[in-house]
Amino acid sequence: MLRYDGEKMENDRVMLGAVIFFLLIVGANFIMYGIVRGMTRGGGSNWMNEIRKSLNKPLEGSMNKSMDELRKKMEELPGKKEEK
Repeated sequence: MLRYDGEKMENDRVMLGAVIFFLLIVGANFIMYGIVRGMTRGGGSNWMNEIRKSLNKPLEGSMNKSMDELRKKMEELPGKKEEK
């Protein structure tokens, strides 16, 4: 009977730890949701659009550069030149 009580205590501690962990995760998510919700509603600032623009700029630059290189290589092909 002593052994059973010891195992039950360990199971209770594991369950308590799991519940505390779950509550910490849910609480952190709730706090982050509140922060983001407040940022998007307040002040009329377009910070999301600015972040999106700044993240797309490097991609657009490298895409245009690679397309320019491809265009130059296509023009250099001997059989594909068009005479004006």
